Amino acid sequence: MSVTFKKILRKSPFDKEGTGKFYPQLITWGKPATLDTIAKQMKEKSSLTLGDIKSVLTNFVEVMRSELYNGHAVNIENFGVFSLSATTVGTDTKKACLPENIHWVRINFRASASVRPNLAATRAEDRLDFVDLEQQLKALNGGEGGSEVPDPNPGGGSGGDGGDEEAPDPTV
Repeated sequence: MSVTFKKILRKSPFDKEGTGKFYPQLITWGKPATLDTIAKQMKEKSSLTLGDIKSVLTNFVEVMRSELYNGHAVNIENFGVFSLSATTVGTDTKKACLPENIHWVRINFRASASVRPNLAATRAEDRLDFVDLEQQLKALNGGEGGSEVPDPNPGGGSGGDGGDEEAPDPTV
């Protein structure tokens, strides 16, 4: 499996004179997978109908949401754990610590070891290969072309999990 990356220059906001450093940023291509596209792929690997698979996936999402909203973590064996976390404002006293201090709630996901990417994987189906976008474009253009890189996701957004979290913080 190949994952494409592009080279991003990041400068430290604390070092006005600094030139910055380049970091690889993972990019995604095209449209994201949907419930329909995933259900179709699952249908090809099982004896279930497309309707059965869609029904199970839809019900799974509803039940998982209900469990999370009732304060439970959801542990899917060989996949990972979903849980809630909150962005809050601290208070000086216990009495002032109220639900109004919760500003944002998000769903966290911690992948299990069986699905977590392993850069040292030896099996072909588990191995991730990283492809430089600029080199890929040069190869497609017969070795010619500048460094102009087209937007892999012209529909907007940052390309899904663009990898901003993966690069080290240049301010540290």
